[in-house]
Amino acid sequence: MAARRRWTGVAATLAVVVAAGAFAAPTVAAPPGDGERHRATLRAMEKALNEDAPGVTAQAWDRHGRWNAAAGLGDLERATPRGAHDRYRVGSITKTFVATVLLQLEAEGKLSLDDKVGRWLPGVVEGNGHDGDRVTVRQLLNHTSGIFNVSADPEYRRAVFSEEFLAHRYDTWTPERMVAMAMRHAPDFTPGNGWKYSNTNYLIAGMIIEKVTGTPYAQQIQERLIKPLGLRATSVPGTTPTMPKPSSRAYTKLSDAPGAKNHDVTELNPSVAGASGGMISDSADLNRFYTALLRGKLLPQRQLAAMKTTVPKGEDHPGRRYGLGLEPYRTTCGTVVWAHGGDIHGSSSVAGTTADGRHALALNFNGPGGEEGPVLDAEFCGRGQG
Repeated sequence: MAARRRWTGVAATLAVVVAAGAFAAPTVAAPPGDGERHRATLRAMEKALNEDAPGVTAQAWDRHGRWNAAAGLGDLERATPRGAHDRYRVGSITKTFVATVLLQLEAEGKLSLDDKVGRWLPGVVEGNGHDGDRVTVRQLLNHTSGIFNVSADPEYRRAVFSEEFLAHRYDTWTPERMVAMAMRHAPDFTPGNGWKYSNTNYLIAGMIIEKVTGTPYAQQIQERLIKPLGLRATSVPGTTPTMPKPSSRAYTKLSDAPGAKNHDVTELNPSVAGASGGMISDSADLNRFYTALLRGKLLPQRQLAAMKTTVPKGEDHPGRRYGLGLEPYRTTCGTVVWAHGGDIHGSSSVAGTTADGRHALALNFNGPGGEEGPVLDAEFCGRGQG
């Protein structure tokens, strides 16, 4: 759960491509005339496949239209290929949706980014040095709050990131419970005096949305973003463990031990991530969302500028910066893509677009082992494109 308009497109056709290793499968891509512009992207997708990332699906959008492709396997047991229009769990890409809703609420005068968390959730961020009266909404969204990341809590880790997960995959988690678990630990630093990624920040952000609006954050995302943009493959599933079709299977290892089994983790209760990473979407919807966002169709100019105002990600991420649920990724050729990544059991994704919203890419691996960086470089740097 850490560290991606109404368009007309072309129908996908099947082209057989030789892929290396046990994950060889037909590659699904757009017709040859369209796919020529993205052949380097397709090669990078195929090269990224491995034991821990058996399949990949993607969509790119540029001035020529949209291009869908997939490579590798979507189901290891049946040896069936990954789908070019798969839906998948987007993990922390959810954070961009949550941040957008909060910024819309600010634009409507219903809250301020400089409001203290304690104003909206008195007594929730308290204990072991945490103080909600010193943390602002802005600091939640850009991860400068210092609030402990619940994902690092030992009890949470055992239940979620070890083999014990198989016995807990259908458990329902409330944001109140997860925030309380985080409060058992000292903060990482005083608010505003550092940067550290914390899923707790966005669990709290979701709680603030509900406090301000009187309705759950999921309903606000549905009414403000999903419905207006026509994101038909996008949902906030709450506690529903199954995946909508079309979709592939999702795989992950729950142990670092040699020979650890690759488990099918397609079904899980997404409340374990909640507002920090529980959403489902597909590449087409993510491209539509990020394009609309960066083109200023979802936020007034002042709020979009605030979202793109970044802070350094610290010594562990030299040269990297983070905004409000959005971060700039600089490709090897210098093109800046405003994006967010997302990881959750059996799913690793990234989605983003250039600042003008004219060139977008969203992709997903059905396992944690794929490298998104080379695919982004191939697409946005134009290598091998016609």
